[in-house]
Amino acid sequence: MFVVPFDVERIVFDLDGTLVDSAPDLHRATNHVLTSVGRPEIPIEAVRHMVGEGARRLIEKGLMHTGGINGFDLDALLPTFLDFYKDNLCIESRLYDGTLEMLDALDARGIKSAVCTNKPLHLAEPLLEALGIRQRFIAVTGGDSFPFRKPDPRHLTETLALMGGTGRAVMVGDTVSDTAAARAAGIPSILVSYGYLNGNLADLDADAIVDSLVDIPGILRG
Repeated sequence: MFVVPFDVERIVFDLDGTLVDSAPDLHRATNHVLTSVGRPEIPIEAVRHMVGEGARRLIEKGLMHTGGINGFDLDALLPTFLDFYKDNLCIESRLYDGTLEMLDALDARGIKSAVCTNKPLHLAEPLLEALGIRQRFIAVTGGDSFPFRKPDPRHLTETLALMGGTGRAVMVGDTVSDTAAARAAGIPSILVSYGYLNGNLADLDADAIVDSLVDIPGILRG
């Protein structure tokens, strides 16, 4: 396991599947789109493994799961998803166990925290507000904050620039978008084992894997 040196100053978190279990509400929005075009609903466990690449991709995966795209215009369906999800953003979404304890421990050590998510910013910010943790992050960037997004490393490096400072940074996430962005940006990555990845965690070549967010402060000790 990689052990990050003492000079860690900044830590960047993915949102869905890392800090927040948002799958129940994303599941509801996905099924809203599917039923609007005459497709059957899909189970929540299927949606858990579709999250991480943005709403448009989630719609595409939902259509593929229920019979294929078949000429559907994904861009035309996107507002149906986003409007419903915006109005039902935090019905069942919740913080993963240990989130607050971890953030308290990081704050106590003077480590700055930020969020870098592929969720649109106009949805990420209200979700963090609804869960009571927006103020814990010095910066939040979404999939529409720049002309690029994870796994493009610039999404991560621009988030770090907004945080300020030049000290060592680390990325925490749950999918290949997070580890690939970190690797290309030249910083270590930590994977959570409970996230939305549909595959083998070991294949992502993260520097560390944790089963709980409360394990992270301990990993950051040299």
